[in-house]
Amino acid sequence: MIRNVLGSVLALAGAAAAVLSPFRDWYDGRLGRQYQIDELFTGIIGSRSGPMGSVFLAFLFAALLTVVGVVLRSRLLVAAAGVVVLGFTVLWMVRQGQAMGALTVAGDGSGLQEGVAYAAGGGALLLLGALVMSGRQGGRHPARGGHDQPYEAPGSEHPDTWPPTQEPGPSVQTSTLPEPEPDLYTGPSPGGGHRPDRQDQDTAPHPVVPDEGPQEGRPPRP
Repeated sequence: MIRNVLGSVLALAGAAAAVLSPFRDWYDGRLGRQYQIDELFTGIIGSRSGPMGSVFLAFLFAALLTVVGVVLRSRLLVAAAGVVVLGFTVLWMVRQGQAMGALTVAGDGSGLQEGVAYAAGGGALLLLGALVMSGRQGGRHPARGGHDQPYEAPGSEHPDTWPPTQEPGPSVQTSTLPEPEPDLYTGPSPGGGHRPDRQDQDTAPHPVVPDEGPQEGRPPRP
């Protein structure tokens, strides 16, 4: 955020300097807005033109491009504006040098003037602003190693979220075997010991029932 603000300030300052430069002297007392755009391609002559047919039009387009780039936080548009300003400035210097035979800087105002410095400085600020800007930030990306898509556990038909969770396994159940029945003669086997089989039961001695003698109403027991 701070980088975008700082880059936007630099870019807007560069655009303002570029738009102001055609209204300053460029060379030998001649204003920048008096140089026609076609002179930059065909050669500089002594004719003078209005602002809308001069390099001012190119710099105004670069300023509008800068404003759009700052609003959209587009580094590409701001950099393109800087290239336009610097490109026209360098092209003018080449044509002016061809027309005059050389470019000079003199204190009496007969050489390069402050208008050229405004244009060159404005283009440099535009490129610096595009370099400082961080641009538009995309959406939040998942952390490295994370998954933004549902995770499907191996062998499962139902997707689950990350981290994978597993369904609880079958609970431990107690034995469903029936409890050992108590032996008719020896009683239940403590601790789940050996249970006599049927043959052992047949050969086991029968308990002796004591004779209680004859009772009334009942025949004696043989």
